[in-house]
Formats: sequence, structure tokens, C-alpha cells
Amino acid sequence: MKIKNFALLAGVAGLLAACGGSNVVEPEDLNGQRVFFAFNSSEISDAAHDNLLGQALYMKSHEDVKVQIAGNCDERGSTEYNLALGARRANAAKKVLVDEGIEAKRISTISYGKERPLVKGTGEDVWKFNRNATTTVK
Repeated sequence: MKIKNFALLAGVAGLLAACGGSNVVEPEDLNGQRVFFAFNSSEISDAAHDNLLGQALYMKSHEDVKVQIAGNCDERGSTEYNLALGARRANAAKKVLVDEGIEAKRISTISYGKERPLVKGTGEDVWKFNRNATTTVK
């Protein structure tokens, strides 16, 4: 009985996902588009993936646009560690765009590590905003 209920729930979840659970929106401008990351991670979340898919739509309809993606971190960790983590975040965001058909030569990456916080201060309410990859039109 439990397996049957689980199979039914899995089927309903799959149907809901197929019916447009995505929140992909093409932005009016790419400058300042940000995707956010969990602590000590460069894994693209579902929300970040949707944001990047929107960025890819914009770049497909504006073929002359080139961007830079800057990886950023919160204040914890060494400078060297955060520069490497910021690079992984920027490259993870770039990979999504390239996987969506954007030419890699249109996207440069840079890491600022913890050197350019979006929000000043300490604590998770601040740190969650500083763990990001920010897109800027070049």
C-alpha cells in the first residue's frame, strides 16, 4: 500500500513539474542580474537556474551582447579560498548559459572573492546576499 501511494505521489509531482513549474523570465537588462549560492557552494539552485535561463533568452535575442560574470563570496574564509570559490561560482553560472547555446566567447568570468560585498555587515542575513554571481554587460 505504501509503495502504491509513493508511486502515485511521484507521478503527480512529475506531472506538476511538466506543467510549467519553471519561473523563467527574460530580464529587460542583464546589468546587475544576480544568482545566489548556499554557504561554501558553487552549486546552481533551481531559482538561480531559472534566472540564468532568462539571461540566456536575453542573450539569444541580443546577439551583440557580451557579459562578464563576477563570482562573489561572504566574508568567511581566507582570501585565497574565496577567490577560488568565486571563480567556481562564476564558471558555474557561465556553464548554464553555454549549455543553453550562448557562445562561450561572449562570456568572461572574474572572481572578487570577498573583496566586493554587496551588503556590509556580519551574519547570515547579510552573508546570503554576498554569496552571488553578478552579470554585467561589457
